[in-house]
Amino acid sequence: MQIPRLHPDTIEEVKLRADIVDVVSEYVVLRKRGKDFVGLCPFHDEKSPSFTVSQTKQMYYCFGCQAGGNAIKFVMELGKRSFADVVLDLARRYQVPVQTLEPEQRQELQRQLSLREQLYEVLATSAQFYQYALRQSQGQKALQYLQSNRQLKEETIQQFGLGYAPAGWETLYRYLVEDKRLPAQILEKAGLIKPRKEGGGYYDVFRDRLMIPIRDVQGRVIAFGGRTLTDEQPKYLNSPETELFSKGKTLFALDQAKGGISQLDQAVVVEGYFDAIALHAAGINNAVASLGTALSLEQVRLILRYTESKQLVLNFDADKAGTNAAERAIGEIAELAYKGEVQLKVLNLPDGKDADEYLHSHTPEDYAALLKNAPLWLDWQIQQMIQDRDLKQATDFQQVTQQIVKLLKNIANSDTRNYYVSYCAEILSLGDTRLIPLRVENLLTQIAPPAATYSKPVSAKKAWGSSKSPLPTPHSPLPTERSLLEHAEALLLRIYLHCPEQRQLIIAELEERDLQFSLSHHRFLWQQILEISSGNEETKNFVSLPNLISRLQDQFLELDSEMTLIAHLFHVDEKNQKEILRTPQVVQAAIACMDLVMLEKRYRHFLELWQQTDPEAEPERYQSYYQAFYAEKIKLQQIDRQRLFSITELL
Repeated sequence: MQIPRLHPDTIEEVKLRADIVDVVSEYVVLRKRGKDFVGLCPFHDEKSPSFTVSQTKQMYYCFGCQAGGNAIKFVMELGKRSFADVVLDLARRYQVPVQTLEPEQRQELQRQLSLREQLYEVLATSAQFYQYALRQSQGQKALQYLQSNRQLKEETIQQFGLGYAPAGWETLYRYLVEDKRLPAQILEKAGLIKPRKEGGGYYDVFRDRLMIPIRDVQGRVIAFGGRTLTDEQPKYLNSPETELFSKGKTLFALDQAKGGISQLDQAVVVEGYFDAIALHAAGINNAVASLGTALSLEQVRLILRYTESKQLVLNFDADKAGTNAAERAIGEIAELAYKGEVQLKVLNLPDGKDADEYLHSHTPEDYAALLKNAPLWLDWQIQQMIQDRDLKQATDFQQVTQQIVKLLKNIANSDTRNYYVSYCAEILSLGDTRLIPLRVENLLTQIAPPAATYSKPVSAKKAWGSSKSPLPTPHSPLPTERSLLEHAEALLLRIYLHCPEQRQLIIAELEERDLQFSLSHHRFLWQQILEISSGNEETKNFVSLPNLISRLQDQFLELDSEMTLIAHLFHVDEKNQKEILRTPQVVQAAIACMDLVMLEKRYRHFLELWQQTDPEAEPERYQSYYQAFYAEKIKLQQIDRQRLFSITELL
């Protein structure tokens, strides 16, 4: 059902209470820089932080991809959610009473609002039940397994909320539905119970299993992983996909690891729950687990939000299944790795052990040393290619060479590619140094891109067409006319938004010269500014700076295409600050540039009309167009000096 329209008072109250630093910090590691906060942009991949959050303005902006807006816009863009849905979520979080424009729909709205809350409540209560059951007599086997087999201390068991699901078919169902009076439908939607195929009623999904809560980044239980304590298959059983839980978008222990990842500037990804738990128990608190599935690109992007250098170490099992998992994970993020947008390493522990097994017989320092010396993913890939291959055999040599060439072709950085060409040439030379130059030449020949083909340049006469004008054309427009106009208009709008004292000057200049913004997105923004300003009592000063920007952003929340093109104008970086500090000179330069472009357009328009008119058939029109384009030509010649000044000021 469609969510009813929210009352403006509710939206305003949410905006007032939802601190943007608080909201963004749940998804991005922010560091204080001056009066603002900076971090790695969650909307695009970057190596150095260009994402800025202003607490005073309650806005965010990325100087890399130009994403920007307020707290509501941030959550909308990040989760691809609707405006109303985000406002409702923030209203719940900040305890804002929800009002709608249709009072009769409030009951239905409250039902929708309460569904997710009920799911969180049911899952949290279930986690407590499982933890309680672990301490009872029926849970002793599970507790002993944790303490003896996994060698976990009490503090670690509590830290991860580990528990036990009793063996009965309806134990959890009876506790939650009959004792706690929670709706069975909510338990089913949470993935905790299933309806019986015959006879009616429900049965528990998890029975006689060690229970591991899966939490979201905020630390709320959203699902469970259950490990069997018998020979039952599957060994690990995860909750089904629900409204709260998506396996491909979730990482186990990220809520515990995000601080460690940020502090160490590195993330370690392991395969199993207990590998991650064991690492945290050993003080290695930057580890997460992939929930037993192939690591997805979405999961990788989630991890990389918390590391500036984007260092990622895959520590999967060294057996065939683990190797396949590592290769699948590399396949998902290979494009990022080839471009150097993620510093990817692969760690295989000695004797084919996983992290949990390794730490039973080695110290955390031993693991940290292996982690430090883990090979880059390219080295690991190459070793996998030559493993169990006899390069003295022609077939193996040819197959390995083909695989290596395919790998080398994808390396974007020339320095990195040249390094690995030499490295692989040494491997293929089989210790004979005399063969290395030959192997290098062979590899380079095979990975060289095909020669670029170029189309024959079009002649100037053909490109521009012949002119029958007896007069010389004025100076040709600058090759960067479009970019210069874009910059001039954007600069004028930015000054208007951020320098209230210049607004009257800008309006006066535009009116005096009868100028309009040429680019559609700038024209659209200017129309919105005038509409907001026209309804304001402060007619001369117009709307105050924060209110104007905030109201504009609110209007553009559901206009993504327009917002994408103008979002950068609501923010000021160091370069922009220097530009707008030179007002009113910059205002005059920007206006002159816009005026110049309009003159150029009018000149070309009248010249074209004059050239297309037959002087014998329409002598009056012919003479009129001639006088019009000649007048524009004279104006252009008169502002030649100002043209040069304008360009100098704007570049």
